[in-house]
Amino acid sequence: MRIWVDADACPNVIKEILFRAAVRVQVIITLVANRSLRIPHSRFIKNVQVPPGFDVADNHIVQQVRPGDLVITADIPLAAAIIEKGGHALNPRGELYTTDNIRQRLAMRDFGEELRSTGVDTGGPSPFSRRDRQIFASKLDCFLAKCKIA
Repeated sequence: MRIWVDADACPNVIKEILFRAAVRVQVIITLVANRSLRIPHSRFIKNVQVPPGFDVADNHIVQQVRPGDLVITADIPLAAAIIEKGGHALNPRGELYTTDNIRQRLAMRDFGEELRSTGVDTGGPSPFSRRDRQIFASKLDCFLAKCKIA
């Protein structure tokens, strides 16, 4: 198993949690972004810089992911593609996307985009909180523990 990170929009605090987890459980984590990222020196932490462009990082992740891999992303279509390939997707706020909930998330996302295209202000996500960070860390630990048992 590997962990892939849709790193352009991933909060730095989540990246730090992932860096510590990668070293602790000795799993390869690869951050994919269209810009250069500073990462700690570790044989478990990799960085891939892709060219700029719409969905270039997402497409790279989809091409590379294998069944059982974990992808950290808030991008619902990317999460859906990962689940379709047999991977797992966890958003930075700790929600694990599954075959049971991904269709609903896609429908909600599409509805929100439709509203925004008509000029409706739908707001945005709430500010990233300490609680979000704790939930993410807990869900990540649970996921990694299950992978070790399996």
